[in-house]
Amino acid sequence: MPEAGGIYRSIKLAAQLFGKPLEALAPEELHRVTCVATRQQEIEVLILETPEAASVMLPAASIDASLMEIRRRYADDDEYHAELERVGLDAAALRQAVARDLVVEAVLERVAAAAAPVSDTDVEIFWYMNQQRFRHGETRVLRHLLVTINENLAGNERQTARARIEAIRARLLREPQRFAEQALKHSECPTAVHGGLLGRVPRGQLYPQVDAAAFTLAEGMLSEVIESELGYHLIRCEAIQHERLLSFAEARQTIREHLDGQQQALCQKAWIKALHR
Repeated sequence: MPEAGGIYRSIKLAAQLFGKPLEALAPEELHRVTCVATRQQEIEVLILETPEAASVMLPAASIDASLMEIRRRYADDDEYHAELERVGLDAAALRQAVARDLVVEAVLERVAAAAAPVSDTDVEIFWYMNQQRFRHGETRVLRHLLVTINENLAGNERQTARARIEAIRARLLREPQRFAEQALKHSECPTAVHGGLLGRVPRGQLYPQVDAAAFTLAEGMLSEVIESELGYHLIRCEAIQHERLLSFAEARQTIREHLDGQQQALCQKAWIKALHR
C-alpha cells in the first residue's frame, strides 16, 4: 500500500494545481502531480529531520481544524469515509499525514520569519519600475433586466418576450428611476432581487453582445434592447470608473506584501538548499 503521507500529498496537490480530485486527473495532470509530490516528499523528509521540526509543538486543535476542513468537502460522513477507503487511508493514517504536513508548514513559517524586512526604498523602487502593473481598466456600475426567450413557455415566445421588454424600456425612458423596481418585477435574471444590480463590472465579463452595448453607455443612460442566446436584455449604466493608474499610496501595501512574499520564499529556498549539504 502507498505511504499515507504520499497519498495525502497527492490528493492535496491535485486540488491545488488542478482543482480536481485525484481520480479525475488526466494522464498528463497525474504525471505532473506525481513528479511534484515526489519532489515534495524528498524535501519534507529533510525538513522533518531538522531540530526546527523537532521543536514544533503542534496543538491537537490545529490537526482537528485541518481534518474538519477536509471533511467539509464531502456531503456526509459516509461519503467522506468511502473516499478515504477508496484511496487507501483510514482516519488514523490521515491524521498522521495531516500532522506531518502541519509541522512542515510551521517550520517553513519560522524560516520565512527570519527573512530580511523589505525597506520603504525597496517598495518605492518596485513602484517606479513596474507602474504599468498597477493600471486598472475601466469599470462600470450596471443594472440589468432580462426577459428570456422560450417558445415552450407562455409569455416567453420570441415575439411576446420582445414586446414585453420593449414595453418595459418605454416605461423606463419616461421614468428612469424605476429601473430597480422594474427589474424586481419583470427580470428573469437572479440579480432581480437586488433591483438588477450587477455591481462594478470590468470589460469582458458579460455576454459579448451585452458587454459591447454596456461599455458604450454614458452615465445614467439606458441601452436599446439587446438580444443574446439567453434572451432580451436592458442595461442601465449607473456610474463609470475610467481606466486609471493606482497611486503609490494605493499600491504601497500590495507591493510590500508581494516583496515580503518574494523575500520569504528566497529565505526558505536557501534554507532548504543548505539541508542537502
